[in-house]
Amino acid sequence: MGRDENLVTLVRDRLRLHRGTPSRRLAGALADLAQTGALAPGTRLPSERDLAQAVGLSRGTVAAAFNVLCEEGMCERRHGSGTYVLGTPSFGGLLRSGAVVADLSTSVVPDPSHLVVPPIDAAALLRSPSGHGYDAMGDPRLRALLRGGAACAWPASGDGGGGRGGNGDDILITAGAQQGIDLAARVLLRPGERVLVGDPTYGGALSVFRRAGAVAVPLDLTSPAAVEDALARHRPAAVLVVAVDNPTGAVPDLRHVAELAAAADVPLVEDRTLAAVVYDGTPPPEPLAPLHPYGTVTVGSLSKVLWGGLRVGWLAAPEPLLARLVEAKLDADLATGAVAQRLAADLLEHNPPGPWLAELARRREHFTAALAARLPAWSWERPAGGLSVWARLPGTDTDRFAAEAREEGVAVAPGSLFSPDGRHRDRLRLSFALPPALLDRAVAGLARAWAARHPDRHPDRHPDRHPDRHPDRHPDRHPDRHPDRHPGDREVR
Repeated sequence: MGRDENLVTLVRDRLRLHRGTPSRRLAGALADLAQTGALAPGTRLPSERDLAQAVGLSRGTVAAAFNVLCEEGMCERRHGSGTYVLGTPSFGGLLRSGAVVADLSTSVVPDPSHLVVPPIDAAALLRSPSGHGYDAMGDPRLRALLRGGAACAWPASGDGGGGRGGNGDDILITAGAQQGIDLAARVLLRPGERVLVGDPTYGGALSVFRRAGAVAVPLDLTSPAAVEDALARHRPAAVLVVAVDNPTGAVPDLRHVAELAAAADVPLVEDRTLAAVVYDGTPPPEPLAPLHPYGTVTVGSLSKVLWGGLRVGWLAAPEPLLARLVEAKLDADLATGAVAQRLAADLLEHNPPGPWLAELARRREHFTAALAARLPAWSWERPAGGLSVWARLPGTDTDRFAAEAREEGVAVAPGSLFSPDGRHRDRLRLSFALPPALLDRAVAGLARAWAARHPDRHPDRHPDRHPDRHPDRHPDRHPDRHPDRHPGDREVR
């Protein structure tokens, strides 16, 4: 196959990470390569016969895999030419949005301009307990702030840790919550094992589980019966819970998930990255660790309350689970940067979350009002937390619409990124964290993309189709609005 040898090697490697029928495994392997960029948009796949021979599968199996990819919108068949990769979204690709006017695809703090920056003592930032800066657990002052309730790590009152000690020794500083989830996956999951997730759920976690070779099983985590059934049926290696749901912005009561996981002796991973980002008097969700004290890995981050560029997060867990997580952290990068940690501690002390949350609430109101005015066919639930709106676009494949919106200078996150099996293809996650002026430009761009797709819903672009809405263009049909052209009519009146 010549030039396809590297592809065959990659396909064989990815095949071992997927379960199901041979055609589904092959489709999953090819989809992984497309989403990671190894198969670029426009790439022609090997012929069914050549790929079948190279990976040791039947030609019918390869054809079935290609059919799956085409049905899911990741590839297309071109008559007489072959099967080609289409532009496919990936969660990691959201941070490589390129030149766009407004990026609504990433649910992040857009810049650090909201922060009160204290006077910087560079020498103080360079101090660390060890001297050499490789402090495996992290900076003691930052850990104490988190243990005391900063960033909704735990409630500020009570022991908040299910009987854990009060000195913060159960907190490990990580390079963001994404690394915390990755470390939990390394410790808890093995290839082929199942992990229960919400539907939809955080796409970054799905990427981690996919890379670990685990099988994410989506379900309605708000239903105790569904959770109990899934625990019994799938015997998962872990359950992921997101305190403030990303992408929907819901703040569900998921205490039953922790209780059922504890009863089944299944580890729980709770992502509290957005736990402090709630609106309209909604109380931050209480941590679930006290309900499952010996099997919960709690993950958090300062990226939403301060700024993502710090790359400072944390995780907490009971022993001996914590020791395994620390070993995984040492294997990954030895330690989180000492300077970023000390700066984060200073910023936490000078930046209570109230002012930033109030500004985010204003931006949420501005954005949703603009959406309602310019795109009335779209629908969404008012987000109680988070930085995004989970919008439904009726009758629309949002994977394709995302590409169309980019042509108008707006980056968006299609709903398929938030499901392990590509569901929610009529949904978009739209961040409202940008300043209002950029949000207005974003909505205008989305409206243009929607109008191009649905010209019949935008009569202003085709006035002749709706003369009653444009009387100046058809005066004879509305003589009462143009009396000078029909003086007799004016006299009758």
